[in-house]
Amino acid sequence: MNTSTMRVIFDTDIGTDVDDALALAVLLGSPEADLLGCTTVYGDTQLRARLAKRLARLADRSLTVVPGAGKTLTDRPVWWAGHEGRLFADLETEQLDHGDAVAYLVDQVSRAPGQVDVVAVGPLTNIANAITASPSFSRDVRHLWIMGGRFDGPEPEHNLKCDPEAAAIVFGSGAPITVTGLEITTTVRMDAADVAAIAKAGALGEALKAEIEQWWRFWNKEWNNPHDPIAVLAMLVPDLFAVTPEGRVAVGADGSSTFEAGGGRTRVTTSALTEPVAREIVRRIVAAAA
Repeated sequence: MNTSTMRVIFDTDIGTDVDDALALAVLLGSPEADLLGCTTVYGDTQLRARLAKRLARLADRSLTVVPGAGKTLTDRPVWWAGHEGRLFADLETEQLDHGDAVAYLVDQVSRAPGQVDVVAVGPLTNIANAITASPSFSRDVRHLWIMGGRFDGPEPEHNLKCDPEAAAIVFGSGAPITVTGLEITTTVRMDAADVAAIAKAGALGEALKAEIEQWWRFWNKEWNNPHDPIAVLAMLVPDLFAVTPEGRVAVGADGSSTFEAGGGRTRVTTSALTEPVAREIVRRIVAAAA
């Protein structure tokens, strides 16, 4: 293994917005990422886990996937689009890995302190539970890479809004964090040309095309913002982004997020090279699917 390879766990609410599936594909197509495993969060986490298993298998990869918390910390209602997993009639045949997502996260991070990165692109319930379960988790994790928040105004972003109590625990934990918010991820779009390129690359590419088009039909549009893959690229290709110096993120009861410089270990992404980011997302997905 290349000494520069990053050991990564992917925490995701895959199956609703297609961006989670695209982020998984980016990780699978990135030679500098050693994807140790995946944990699922929010709603039917077993269905989400089976979908992650299936997509990895379509890329001819075996992936450890451990279902996590279905409920938020205060049992807020779960937003469920209704199309999750619908494109695969036989997802129940995918065998899930035994265990608990929190125990898996704590075990993987504690056995290799300072060596495991966690990419969290859904509500932060699993990560908050890991921090609560193991006080050393926030010290032992090498870095948390989060897609969440919005730092250009008061409007809450989905991941933080779904479980603001969990987000407050994570951002208050002292763990080293880079968070990429909605004001950055909405600057990048995927359109029909991108989907055509992805669709040509094997079984995974065909499945992702169908998932993308399902999401487009849900919103009655023919493009989407690849929010989660952008957060993955912030880890893998940091030269494509600018970030703040370290500081603190505060999370409101409604999931709103604000950043204050100094006094913490969180960086906020402030800009992205949109065209290179879009090209890199497609290139890595094609590499995974080929």
